[in-house]
Amino acid sequence: MDEKKVLEIINQVMMGIFGKKNPWNLQEFMEKFAFDIKLPVMVYDSITGEETWAESMNSTRFVTSKNERARETWMLPKRKVESIDDIIEIWRETNYTTTERNFGSIDVAQSDTIYESEKVWRSANCNRCKNIAFCDGCHASEYLVASQRSGSSTYCLRVDDSANCTNSYNVICSGKISNSLFIQDANSLHECMFCSHIANKRYCIANMQFEKDEYFEIKKAVIDWILRV
Repeated sequence: MDEKKVLEIINQVMMGIFGKKNPWNLQEFMEKFAFDIKLPVMVYDSITGEETWAESMNSTRFVTSKNERARETWMLPKRKVESIDDIIEIWRETNYTTTERNFGSIDVAQSDTIYESEKVWRSANCNRCKNIAFCDGCHASEYLVASQRSGSSTYCLRVDDSANCTNSYNVICSGKISNSLFIQDANSLHECMFCSHIANKRYCIANMQFEKDEYFEIKKAVIDWILRV
């Protein structure tokens, strides 16, 4: 997994939602859309000094999964222990936080605690996902970017605490949302924007019902506003 692949994933998500390609480089995109997501940070392997990525920052001593597995044994010879301080000092010899923990996953980079996933970039606590970037706590999703605590969603950007969403942007605490923008606490919406606390609707804007042609005319302006560089 590299930056070129990540930008390809982002482009596909953007096309799925907005019908337009991503106009930002990777750093700009992350700052614009993933600014509030808890992502792995770069640290250094305390043994080799190499760069690695960790979800938890409670530690100051790290070891990559690769180097942790490569060590022949983590057992120490028995020594005389006369105090708690002795135990703590000896423990320091093995007390490293393991980084880049990937289980049953392939093509994963700059990520930590990833399970049974493929093509993952700069994400944490995700499982059974494919083609995701800048995500935290997501599951069973594909082409998901800058999202957290969400699942069973595809081609979405900034989906939080939601499920069963497709081709949508900025969805919060909602389910069964498709082709929609800026949705909160709603259910079963298709082609809606700026809506909250409603269900089973389409072509609504700010909880107001519009005709289909009116809706799409306004949506064009909204997309231009979101993608304004």
